[in-house]
Amino acid sequence: MATMYTFVPSREHEFPDHPEQPARLEILESLLPTFGAQKIEAVSANEEDLTLVHPPRMIEAINEVCKEGPGIIDYAPTFVTRTSYEDAKLAAGGVLTCSRAVMNGDANNAFAVVRPPGHHAEPDRAMGFCIFSNIAIAAKDLLAKGMKRVMVIDYDAHHGNGTQACLLNEDRAGFISTHQWGIYPGTGWLDDAPDARNRLVNVPLPPHAGDETFSQIADFIFKPMVESFKPEMLLVSAGFDSHWNDPITSLGLSMRGFYEVSRKLVQMADEICGGKIIFVLEGGYDPHNVANGAAAVFDALMHRPLRDEADDRSPYKEPDFEPRLNEIRKRHGI
Repeated sequence: MATMYTFVPSREHEFPDHPEQPARLEILESLLPTFGAQKIEAVSANEEDLTLVHPPRMIEAINEVCKEGPGIIDYAPTFVTRTSYEDAKLAAGGVLTCSRAVMNGDANNAFAVVRPPGHHAEPDRAMGFCIFSNIAIAAKDLLAKGMKRVMVIDYDAHHGNGTQACLLNEDRAGFISTHQWGIYPGTGWLDDAPDARNRLVNVPLPPHAGDETFSQIADFIFKPMVESFKPEMLLVSAGFDSHWNDPITSLGLSMRGFYEVSRKLVQMADEICGGKIIFVLEGGYDPHNVANGAAAVFDALMHRPLRDEADDRSPYKEPDFEPRLNEIRKRHGI
């Protein structure tokens, strides 16, 4: 078995001057054949797949608005083109293709490199550059196919509000989101989802949180939560907008930081989930960061050292995260 990946660039899903555009993936696309992973073709999600988290009226509304041609459908701004309905179904399908391959034992692990992203899409609406909730659909599909528990871990710079909303009432699904506080979408505070403590955990972070903070989060939040919840698969929303020089955010990770947190998640999957883990591309608006971040994830998935040792550490001082870390651990009994 090998590490597998899907690649869904959605080249016609593009809006003038919008940061979520096909060019995000251009550098990565040229590098993908060098990573040693096996490409598998994405199979488009069907309506039955989408209705695992989205009501039919929402799905049909997206279909109809796309037929009208390019336009903004959400203040983020989220856009659609005439191809966006099919593009979004193929993106969701790319994640399903990976999760099903890992569940069935056809792949050791996998990375769904897809766009449009999904973690902001709520059950009833597209938002935040996202149309369908790709990773939540995959999580619900795994549960429908017999897995007892799954967990989504989201290290995008923005809160995964859509994933949280889609999994809010699903006791068999865990969710942890690290994100920069005070930015879009304005959710993800410590007291979110009070009825789902120990299952839905939000980790709001100050700007320039940095590599050491994420290392602490991996060791003292991710690991005990995974050990306690005992998921049969980990699904990771990988947002490379968490890099310190992303043009939209300022969360402070370096490429070494992406590698280390991804390596630790892969190790947790090895120990708890029989190695079953998939990564799913979310944000990241500098093409170099997306390419290098994805390379770091592939290195982690394939259990090898980080190949690019370039020193790109954040020039900013990391804040003291220990008081907030202790607050989160106390709240969730970690």
